[in-house]
Amino acid sequence: MPSGKLPPLSTAGVGPAVELIGSDRQGRAGSAEDIERAWSVLADVMDPEVPVINVVDLGIVRDVRWSAGHLQVIVTPTYSGCPATEFIETLIEEALTTAGFHQPVLKQQLDPAWTTDWITAAGRENLRAYGVAPPVGSANKLSLLAAAPEIACPQCGSVHTERVSEFGSTACKALYRCLDCLEPFDYFKCI
Repeated sequence: MPSGKLPPLSTAGVGPAVELIGSDRQGRAGSAEDIERAWSVLADVMDPEVPVINVVDLGIVRDVRWSAGHLQVIVTPTYSGCPATEFIETLIEEALTTAGFHQPVLKQQLDPAWTTDWITAAGRENLRAYGVAPPVGSANKLSLLAAAPEIACPQCGSVHTERVSEFGSTACKALYRCLDCLEPFDYFKCI
């Protein structure tokens, strides 16, 4: 290989072949199709703690855009102490790189803070089908003054449930038990 010439990027398995020239590695103009393809790639990146919800349905991917010749992904962690944040960002970067996006740029945006209100309807249904009760109500501070929500059992649908522990398998979940089918389950808390 001649000096200074970079090998072509592999695009196997990522749809139509995209031929990139060496200068593309320094950045290139993006298109609407690039953004659409990036969103599609991100929809396959699953949360490692709840592997049935992707980062898009979880609501942590805030924006995808082209900036300074590279794909830029704006991500908001579920909370500042989430131990999976760095790993999720690595998964996102690896998925985009594998799909042919050279040097994607990930930026964290902490304001406004992520809220369970951002979980999509599809994400909530995937949680329920997996056996995790999705968040009930809103993370709005006014909900602190309201009566405690009824948490339905994801197994049988009964609202005859009780909280066993404020913390379940992860800090963002509480442990509940159904008093009808007697099954324990995690409840994804409103945050």
